[in-house]
Amino acid sequence: MKYRKFGRIGWDVSEISFGAWAVGGEWGAVDDEQSIAALKRALALGVNFFDTADVYGDGRSERLLRRLRKETSTPFHIATKAGRRLNPHVAAGYNKENLTAFIDRSLQNIGVESLELVQLHCPPTDSYYRPETFAVMDDLVKSGKVQHYGVSVERVEEGLKAMEFPNVASIQIIFNMFRQRPAERFLAEAQRRAVATIIRVPLASGMLTGKLSAASTFAADDHRNFNRHGEAFDAGETFAGVPYEVGLKAVEELKSLVPGGATLAQLALRWILMFDGVSTIIPGGKSSRQVEDNTGASALQSLTEEQMKAVRAVYDRYIRSSVHQCW
Repeated sequence: MKYRKFGRIGWDVSEISFGAWAVGGEWGAVDDEQSIAALKRALALGVNFFDTADVYGDGRSERLLRRLRKETSTPFHIATKAGRRLNPHVAAGYNKENLTAFIDRSLQNIGVESLELVQLHCPPTDSYYRPETFAVMDDLVKSGKVQHYGVSVERVEEGLKAMEFPNVASIQIIFNMFRQRPAERFLAEAQRRAVATIIRVPLASGMLTGKLSAASTFAADDHRNFNRHGEAFDAGETFAGVPYEVGLKAVEELKSLVPGGATLAQLALRWILMFDGVSTIIPGGKSSRQVEDNTGASALQSLTEEQMKAVRAVYDRYIRSSVHQCW
């Protein structure tokens, strides 16, 4: 495992980390014993950064990380998120009363007195024009309940706007072979400002593993079944917003770029690591085997210029028109 500086916070974090959405829920059936085994395997392979949220399984993934802390002596960082418990999910809801309540709940779930990193959880665009929301986070840092804070965003423009607030330490954003727009400006600007970047949905909800097909089915409680068109939350969170059949065609061409002994998932993760503005990537893993495959990307050789051009050509031919200007 290789490590990168986490923005101006200065942590050395594993470049392949762990996204805990899948072990919380909305990815089909999960088993806590299998999940804790996957979390422990990640630690053993050098992962030291785990990303979660208070809504993943209604706190289930936060509580799994609390258990991980109790059952291992290996130190690691936990980043959680707050805001999606709001109903309705509106900018005005990101106020002192609600955010304090959400953070108090996460403190209890994780079993700590202070949260290392709290991210506003994809707040409405209007939130980025409400300085009072960020002032609340500043106050929570002063109180000691939070050490650092950032924002998880849907759109590049939201990430750029969030960086204007001086105490925003990290931005979480979707970036992968099917969502390449952040490479145009966002990553360089984050690097210039020493803002850490957390890359989510790196495998386009499993599409970039190459294991899905036209015949694949998903459980009723799997967002790949119920959120294909944004019925429950932003459509870009499911298959990176790419139409399913289009994604399958693009994947077939990408498979030809996979080097011997590697997997398409590893190639997709290694592609992301080619960008200097990336701090860490948070693929999910419901099993130890998935964790092993993901973390193996850190040892993969750098992609060649020809491979990078080929990925871009696939994006331009199949994907760009569907997603490039949407997020």
